[in-house]
Amino acid sequence: MTLRQLLGPALLLVLVLVVAGCTQPVPLPGPSTPTPTVAVTPAATTTLPDSATPEPTGSLPSYWSVNVQAQSNGQAINPQITITFRGGMGQNLIPQILLKVTRSDGVVETGEMSQPLLVGQSSVTFAATTSYQDRAEAWAITPQGDAVKILDEYIPFRSYNS
Repeated sequence: MTLRQLLGPALLLVLVLVVAGCTQPVPLPGPSTPTPTVAVTPAATTTLPDSATPEPTGSLPSYWSVNVQAQSNGQAINPQITITFRGGMGQNLIPQILLKVTRSDGVVETGEMSQPLLVGQSSVTFAATTSYQDRAEAWAITPQGDAVKILDEYIPFRSYNS
């Protein structure tokens, strides 16, 4: 065989190896991701919260930032407030998010979201009232153990402008 006949297949083989090294293998379907653990602890108290109005929230460093969203289902028969994890750069770093809903009738319920925090799937549902004075609060627990308030707002029973 001549040099020309050996050089063509050798270059083709090198090109295939280079291209194969630049691609990522397709992940095989493995065991499903475990569902996040969510605990709701109703604590029926008739005392008013420390502050009756929402307070300013703190800010986490950008590499720990997380976002939660609270909204009402708007159903008069079974009113509920759902607090949902919406992601952030600290999704894998924040170990826990503490939640508190203070209803307009004075009942306070607490809950928590723990790792794994999954965007749109980690949520906690609380009983609500048909009033526009239900309040939701959330605190992110930093890796050092500090609590930073990331949500404090009134949750309207129904929103007509959305």
